[in-house]
Amino acid sequence: MTEPATATPVVFLVDDDETIRVSLARALGLRGYRVRAFASAQAFLDAYDGKAPGCLILDYGMPQMDGLALQRRLIETDIRIPIIFITGHGGIPESVQAIKHGALDFLEKPFKQSVLIERIEAAIELDRVQRVEHAESSAARARFDALTDREREIARFMVANPGANSSKDVARHLDISPRTVDHHRARILEKIGVNTVAELVGLAMEVDFGKDA
Repeated sequence: MTEPATATPVVFLVDDDETIRVSLARALGLRGYRVRAFASAQAFLDAYDGKAPGCLILDYGMPQMDGLALQRRLIETDIRIPIIFITGHGGIPESVQAIKHGALDFLEKPFKQSVLIERIEAAIELDRVQRVEHAESSAARARFDALTDREREIARFMVANPGANSSKDVARHLDISPRTVDHHRARILEKIGVNTVAELVGLAMEVDFGKDA
């Protein structure tokens, strides 16, 4: 199911323990959260495409695919949903591994519901910020992709040579006239939506423009 980024955040819950899964889902629902619960990591993977905003409460110790394995699968498919691990038998090595790969927290059962709520709120806000940043980056990348071949060539040179990207420098490198470069430079800044070459270089670095040359 595809959901827009503006949809109500969802707290995804993955835990093979039915008692914990049902009670936790009910408790969060009573607090006003929209909850979707799954009994296994694979069931979650089959249902989630990365488009629904929210966070993931993930049990560490599960059969077939444990929490860390699911975390790795999400990273491999470029799904960056914030994860809060919960566990009844995880140790320090496991928690370090989870945090190292981007988990927001690693809570040992039994945990205070107030602590979990605090982590959920932080995770949902983190997800919101990440989605805004991703949307802005995608929009910027699309503007760079809209450049003509010549504009892209000039832009790449300016980005790769921030200390020597005057119209004369570019003209000399591409064997064209400085006036032609001035024309293209103005069009490039207009298309990208920046006012200066410095802003162009900064934005290009943010979206890795030029590395695909």
